[in-house]
Amino acid sequence: MTTNDVTLIATAAMGLETLVKSEVMDLGYTDVKSENGKITYKADYKGIARSNLWLRTADRVKLLTGEFNAYSFDELFEQTKALPWEDWLPEDAFIHVVGKSHKSTLYSVPDCQSIVKKAIVSRLQDQYKIYTNLEESGVRYKIEVAILKDKVTLTIDTTGAGLHKRGYRIEQGEAPLKQTLAASLVKLTNWTPDQPFVDPFTGSGTIAIEAALIGQNIAPGFNREFAAEEWEFLPPKMWDEALEEAEDLANYDQPLDIQGFDVDHRAIEMAQNNALEAGFADLIKWKQMNVKDFKPQTDVGYLVGNPPYGERLKDRPEVESIYKALGGIMKDYPKWSVYVMTSHEEFEKHYGTSASKKRKLFNGFIKTDYYQFFGKK
Repeated sequence: MTTNDVTLIATAAMGLETLVKSEVMDLGYTDVKSENGKITYKADYKGIARSNLWLRTADRVKLLTGEFNAYSFDELFEQTKALPWEDWLPEDAFIHVVGKSHKSTLYSVPDCQSIVKKAIVSRLQDQYKIYTNLEESGVRYKIEVAILKDKVTLTIDTTGAGLHKRGYRIEQGEAPLKQTLAASLVKLTNWTPDQPFVDPFTGSGTIAIEAALIGQNIAPGFNREFAAEEWEFLPPKMWDEALEEAEDLANYDQPLDIQGFDVDHRAIEMAQNNALEAGFADLIKWKQMNVKDFKPQTDVGYLVGNPPYGERLKDRPEVESIYKALGGIMKDYPKWSVYVMTSHEEFEKHYGTSASKKRKLFNGFIKTDYYQFFGKK
């Protein structure tokens, strides 16, 4: 297998596929295909390291090992066994198979997992000339069998803990925003690092911290480890080179004007601790403040927020008064661009004006809209 011969799949939350696709293309990969929930692209081995280090809005990166149609367990076994598993797995690999099946003849996921595992083991026994059970005492390889309308996709997870686990969030409140979604909220704006940026509902600081990482072009996976770092067929030098590239591309001198406010002093403490962990101790300004007391200090800027949604009826009046207050404040700053994510379907009515654009996003399992109010030029 040549070093240029891997196909990678970056998985994406619903509605974020275009963002993930553009991030993949920004890394220089051009053979890119976008489907529901995933971006498939060709890369070299180093692409495994670079993708994990750099993709801000993807959930994880998988190595595609095979695709085929299967309508019987025999077909699933034989076609899985025909794949060159010895190119990826050493003889002591700990093989962990997970699965899912949707609208397919082979619908029993436990059976599919078991057959895929047997087929891989059988292939490795043949290739490595092992006539006993495999030891499975080595590195864990998480293999997924995903069947959709009888098409089988086999992958190995290169990421480990999801890409949202950046390593800086040591404290969080209730229902914290995933880092990948926070980065997406920032990337869906036209903000550039030379402009003021405010999150008035900062919680544990995630949106502001992700904005700082973007502003200084710091690879989001810089401070964590990935499953594929332990893989024998990937030289350690490759990871070192990818980290070196990330270090060279970071712009630590880029001045930033990023502020995070929250009405809760405990949230501000959490945000400060997380920012310290992320390396932004003095870079982001934090303040305990009610959004109703917010007053922009500049004519132009960007406000990005994930306010309370008022999911519980008793919280609705308070939440709606927050939306109204924010709308009233921002009306006097027409050059500011405002971006708000909420599941409250009457947000625009309370905010007092219609959004320039709306985008459907999921915050976990909650269906939300991302309301975008573009500032006047």
